Amino acid sequence: MANHKSALKRIRSSEKRRQRNRIVRGGTRTSIKKARVGIAGKDMAAAEAAVFEAVSALDKAAAKGVIHKNNASRRKSRLMRQLNQAKEAAL
Repeated sequence: MANHKSALKRIRSSEKRRQRNRIVRGGTRTSIKKARVGIAGKDMAAAEAAVFEAVSALDKAAAKGVIHKNNASRRKSRLMRQLNQAKEAAL
């Protein structure tokens, strides 16, 4: 356990940040999973809406510093590629 006042404060503040980041990261993961499930389904309109929601969640997480901006870009790119491939296959 920490002995210094500043170290104790650091523990408290990092725990608050960890809890906040968990919520954002979890919501982002959920939206990504919904998008992937939508892409696997047959309804392309719903899949497209889910992908755009996931892209928005990733952008917000990157803006808050929860994930790195390149990580968000990579995930968005993969989602969009999957969506486009599913659209091509549906035609």
